[in-house]
This record gives sequence, C-alpha cells and structure tokens, in this order.
Amino acid sequence: MQGIYAVLISILNIMEKFEDIIKSEKPILIDFFATWCGPCKMMHPVLEELHSEVGEKARIIKIDIDKNQELAAIYNVRSVPTFMIFRNGELKWRQSGVQPIQTLKDELAKYY
Repeated sequence: MQGIYAVLISILNIMEKFEDIIKSEKPILIDFFATWCGPCKMMHPVLEELHSEVGEKARIIKIDIDKNQELAAIYNVRSVPTFMIFRNGELKWRQSGVQPIQTLKDELAKYY
C-alpha cells in the first residue's frame, strides 16, 4: 500500500507545482511535447522566436509527456504537440498540432 500512496503524493506534488505556475496573471503557454515527436522538434525554433518576441508579457513552458504522464493524462493530452494557454489558473485556449507563430502570438496577446 505504501507504493500507491507514494505515487499519489508524487502526482499531487506535480499538480501543486503546475497549479502554482498556471495561476499567474501573465498568460502561460504550455507546450506538451515528446522528444521522439518530429512536429514537436519543428516547433522548438518557433517557440524560441515567440519567446524573444513576447518577452516578459508571457511565459512559455515545455512539458515532456513521457516524463509527466500523470499531468498529460489529467489534461487529456492525446497527441503532441498540444498547446494550452492558462491565465489566473483558467484554461483559455487549447490546440493540438503544429501551430504557426502568428497563431500563438495572436492567442497569447488576447490575455496580456
């Protein structure tokens, strides 16, 4: 039984950290990705450029679904990449698949 409790505590700790992150007044763009995913690799330079363009107005966080399976399951991530924007703890936008930088900029700008 202790093993089950340890897993539950681990999941709770991950969720607590994630919940703290998404409670920000700044919009948070989450990229659920996998290291083996070709389209995810294509998005990396797009996210780098997006980060340089939005600066401090938003945060961009990448979450590896293989290392964070519980979190991916809780948010029903079925394909990668999956992007989500949170603000003040609320999910504001969600889309799966490769996204143009302009789409990501436009969606983030709605929540500055």
